[in-house]
Amino acid sequence: MSATERLYYHDSRLLEFDARVIDLSERDDGAIAVMLDRTAFYPTGGGQPHDTGTLGEARVVDCIDMDDAGVLHVIQGPTPEVGKVVHGRIDSLRRLDHMQQHTGQHILSAAVVKLFDAPTRSFRMLEHECEIDVALDDPTDEKIEQAVTLANQTIWQNRLITIHDVTAEQASALPLRKEPARAGELRVIEIDDFDLTPCGGTHAHSTGEVGIIAARSWERAKGLTRIQFMAGARVLNDYRKANRTAAEVAASFSAGRDDAPALVARLIDENKKLARRVRELDEIACRVEADQLLRGSSPTVRGSDESSDTRIISKVFNDRDADSLKHFALALISHPNVIALLGSRDGDAVRLVFARSSDASGDMNALMRKACELIDGRGGGKPDMAQGGGKKVSALDEALAAASQSITNPDSSE
Repeated sequence: MSATERLYYHDSRLLEFDARVIDLSERDDGAIAVMLDRTAFYPTGGGQPHDTGTLGEARVVDCIDMDDAGVLHVIQGPTPEVGKVVHGRIDSLRRLDHMQQHTGQHILSAAVVKLFDAPTRSFRMLEHECEIDVALDDPTDEKIEQAVTLANQTIWQNRLITIHDVTAEQASALPLRKEPARAGELRVIEIDDFDLTPCGGTHAHSTGEVGIIAARSWERAKGLTRIQFMAGARVLNDYRKANRTAAEVAASFSAGRDDAPALVARLIDENKKLARRVRELDEIACRVEADQLLRGSSPTVRGSDESSDTRIISKVFNDRDADSLKHFALALISHPNVIALLGSRDGDAVRLVFARSSDASGDMNALMRKACELIDGRGGGKPDMAQGGGKKVSALDEALAAASQSITNPDSSE
């Protein structure tokens, strides 16, 4: 027998009640937890989050199920005295939301079982949406929509929802949708001529109170099918956001909302073509820029003869992306005996590309790793080309100078 009588078991619409304080305790974080002889506050459990509200002048911020020990109400504010009677008030909109989501889950899970014999293995009520993991081996968009359609038909039929307290023996004779999670007496939720399942959460009195169910997406997860869905007021809020976004996108095209997807698809296709053309033109521009830069440069490292002289091109750019930096490096090392040490300040980040001609010497991968240490980043590659990046923009010049020094005077870098 629990020390706390759980009023929410019998009336999920009960939002105010009086109760006596039977114990006070302090949590590890210093918060005060109140134990009552009776409560309408639902504690976290069964995939459903806890209620919030007030207890006297204090704010209830958490409710913890201690099983037979009772329900703890974690409060912020004045601490009531043991033995005193306090007035509790549940946040009504949060309770309604949880009732809609949890009842919606029962309906959707039952629909998936009826259509595809795929039981629900777990349920999570998250801040914005809910998730059920179902044993559906071959999910498709069509199957998910079929389940959602059946769930909504059940909602709009406004079927009665009844709570039954049954013994373990009685439960064993019932066609329950899932096996009980515990032994002993059970609380069974019945949706008239549709579903029968044990559950300790808060539920609507009829399916019509759920309003509507919408599936946002689905994916394969850990051998199951995970369906993200929402019910009731969450669907309305989500629709408002989605409709506002769709209308804003359509307005940017001076078109109707339903015409926007085709226009966006066309814009994406055009953008891909333009991006390819920009890359081609950037490669051409990089070759021209490399030729001009090399014509005005002098050998940095002298070889045994003029043909083995090496030119080190160390250059810093502003807002040059990684692809363009690589194009420029490739254009430079297409010439003999060239080492390119290139960097770019791209917002609050640094990009690096180190490369060498096939006839030049030096390990670009080793140089890159050392340079990335200076710019608080990481990178790597092969001996002839490496790429990297980091966060320390102020150290870019130092990193390139150190790399150049390692090539021109390798003994000093050891």
